[in-house]
Amino acid sequence: MSGSDRALARVAGLLHKAERTDNPHEAEIYFAHAQQLATRHSIDLALARATQPTTTRATPVMREIAIGEPRARGLSTYVQLFLAIARANDVRVDIATNSTWVIAFGMESDIAAVEVLYAGLLPQMIHESRAYLRSPERRAQHAEGRAKPGITARLAFQHAFATRIGQRLTEVRDITRAQALSSAGDRGAGPSTALVLRGKELEVTDFYTSHSRARGTWRAPRRRRVDGAASIAGDQAGRRARLTDRPSLPAAVRRLSS
Repeated sequence: MSGSDRALARVAGLLHKAERTDNPHEAEIYFAHAQQLATRHSIDLALARATQPTTTRATPVMREIAIGEPRARGLSTYVQLFLAIARANDVRVDIATNSTWVIAFGMESDIAAVEVLYAGLLPQMIHESRAYLRSPERRAQHAEGRAKPGITARLAFQHAFATRIGQRLTEVRDITRAQALSSAGDRGAGPSTALVLRGKELEVTDFYTSHSRARGTWRAPRRRRVDGAASIAGDQAGRRARLTDRPSLPAAVRRLSS
């Protein structure tokens, strides 16, 4: 098992612990440690690459990942969840106009971390939104004649869920990077940690610019109706989210030549 595989296995183990515990505080700790480990591993790999010859070091790749079937309703929130996780893990993304697939651009290990996190969070987002639609709160809304249509509530819930998850992961990523930079010290003749991370960012950006076939900017479909209650419920579910240790995406994954 490679170093990257071992790191992802440890991430999966932490996420499994977060799922199994009944203590919300413990679940939050495991959740944070999982993203912290993913970020720390990404930094370590970037530092290792800086000492390798240019001809042999790992380079960015691109990978197409299926999100859902054509004409399926509500795929935009699945994409929003993927984007939220990708942004916290140094991965750029192109999106199909119908939201059925994405292309991830970044270092192989970073894309793998995004896949692990997405594969754990997507089923939970779906489950939580369905549970909300069956909840006493929704029944009360129906009884009072103020319930929004189910599709409106589901999309509002899932959008808020994805937004909150992205905020949580980004906060942990930023803290972990700050700690790595403050504890880096003198790395001798090699480049500084800050310089290495900046170089990796520019390399991924250049690779994305050279290989992206995107035309315009993807935007989630505009909804004429909003559901404030569902958004609040989705945000709360995102705050307490626990991940599972699913080894791969539920949809087919196909590598593209880079």
